[in-house]
Amino acid sequence: MGRTKRLFGTDGIRGTANLAPMTVETAQRLGQAAGLRFTRGDHRHSVLLGKDTRLSGYMIESALVAGFLSAGMDVTLVGPLPTPAIAMLTRSLRADLGVMISASHNPFGDNGIKLFGPDGFKLSDQDETEIEDLMEADLNGRLATPEKIGRASRLNDAAGRYVESAKASFPRKLRLDGMKIVLDCANGSAYRVAPTALWELGAEVIRLGCAPDGVNINENCGSTHPEALCAAVVQHKAHLGIALDGDADRVLISDETGRLIDGDQILALIAQSWARDGRLVGNSVVATVMSNMGLERFLQNLNVGLERTAVGDRYVVERMRELGTNIGGEQSGHMVLTDFATTGDGLIAALQILAVLVEDGRPASEVCRMFQPFPQKLQNVRFKGASPLEADSVQAKKEEVEKLLSGRGRLVLRKSGTEPLVRVMAEAEDAVLVDDVVTQMCNALEAVSEPA
Repeated sequence: MGRTKRLFGTDGIRGTANLAPMTVETAQRLGQAAGLRFTRGDHRHSVLLGKDTRLSGYMIESALVAGFLSAGMDVTLVGPLPTPAIAMLTRSLRADLGVMISASHNPFGDNGIKLFGPDGFKLSDQDETEIEDLMEADLNGRLATPEKIGRASRLNDAAGRYVESAKASFPRKLRLDGMKIVLDCANGSAYRVAPTALWELGAEVIRLGCAPDGVNINENCGSTHPEALCAAVVQHKAHLGIALDGDADRVLISDETGRLIDGDQILALIAQSWARDGRLVGNSVVATVMSNMGLERFLQNLNVGLERTAVGDRYVVERMRELGTNIGGEQSGHMVLTDFATTGDGLIAALQILAVLVEDGRPASEVCRMFQPFPQKLQNVRFKGASPLEADSVQAKKEEVEKLLSGRGRLVLRKSGTEPLVRVMAEAEDAVLVDDVVTQMCNALEAVSEPA
């Protein structure tokens, strides 16, 4: 059993910019430690470094560059690009490491650092633990000698390379001519590449959230605030709306009526399409414990299995690699399609949906409503100090509630990875039962929790 990581969470390091751990000092030290960890052999080592559109990205980028150069790694800068673009380019350029500076869907004041190995996949827990150990070690005498300090350069055509890679996931026999699409890029990292890819495939693109100013990323826009997208789809009589988040690794869809289509419906649509075409590997889909039971029933009717993991796209990807499957995702909109990408890619997922719509010819409201979701309710209980989940009274109530739901629904209790919260989720065909068990469970947690 490995030790608990001190800096890395489920998706890299994240926090408020200019406060620990998201400081210049931490970023520079991380660059040095990761550079040393991924220096293997005598070849000239390199790291690919991208970011989203946050103001603090300039600061974190400069600190990381200094750290990597001092470790003897050359740095290739690509500027604002989606997280999946960094994963793709790391593999394409044969870099030893890829780094994305982003706090994904968080407000602009936060920032984060995500690391990818040379294979384009996020680092393992072991790699992250070893980097943390190096960050705390005395590196005196271990950094590059003066003649071996790295060089920094900029890759000017990085955006074009990603656009071509994304377009390659769309069937060559199809085009988007005649399609009117509202695209909300959350004032984030896809603000140039996503509209370009759709336009080059023939779509008329109505842009939202494509004017980043460093502080408006995810602000009342993107997949975390899709209301403006849904309204714009109706206003412009568009065929579809696409909402990405700040680093474009997740996507949600609006149909032509302005109704939102979540990640579970997207998973169902792509799984059905790929199963029909003989492209679904392993005859199963990987999702998390939060995915709706309606998705599970829908896949069962297709004779397709559903594997569940803990919440977090890295756990989805890990399970997909263990099973050898090629479709996975989260209800929140992370879609991992390993035929085309090594991490969640909102643009590529959207292109798979558009391919189905073009071939089918019916409106999105008919094509993308794959199943009727079970009533599902999520409620948070905030606490201070130790997590209340292990309390005897909470465990007893959990057993009681699970007996009530047996054969009819599910209960999920989990501690948030970023906040002092316990998340309580229940679902069943009976909405009244769902409300009742969530209330009972929250009452039990609050009874043993010290209010935060």
